[in-house]
Amino acid sequence: MRILMLGNSFTFANDMPDMLAELTGAEVTAHTRGGARLAEHLNPKTKMGARTQAALKTEHWDYVVLQEMSNGPVVSKEKFLQSAAALCEAIREAGAVPVFYATWAYQKGQEKMNRFRLSYEEMYRQMTAAYQEAAQQNGALLADVGTAFYEKSEQELLYAEDGCHPNEAGSRLAAERIARVIWLDQQAKA
Repeated sequence: MRILMLGNSFTFANDMPDMLAELTGAEVTAHTRGGARLAEHLNPKTKMGARTQAALKTEHWDYVVLQEMSNGPVVSKEKFLQSAAALCEAIREAGAVPVFYATWAYQKGQEKMNRFRLSYEEMYRQMTAAYQEAAQQNGALLADVGTAFYEKSEQELLYAEDGCHPNEAGSRLAAERIARVIWLDQQAKA
């Protein structure tokens, strides 16, 4: 099995693609850049966009995991949904299954949320709703890591010191959720 991950530092933090490879036994390739948005993967004029477009056209993938910039689904929801739709179309044309890696609200009490005038609960709800909408609109799988963070972060430290990125436990949780969604899909097809 081959998995392509498209995202940014929320994907590459703590070598999460390696964790996913370990859990699934798959070959995992990541096209990531800190702060990248999904739209960049659609733009052949960028280095990452050209690389992603070529990979989708010339290589075989079973699953392609999509992760938007950390606040993108909240502050640029329409752009996120447009990019998600275009990427899902390209992924299906390549014969792969799109999987949304739904990320989380920033850690409760983080000053960064004040810039968006959102509480922790509001950011969580808006992030979750945007990823659910993208998955439903595109018939894609959804690895709802954001809800797992929301439910577990009171009992377990999942955030890095910046209150945004995952620590190693947070990345492990993300890899486990993505692996489970893929495993369930494979079981349904068997």
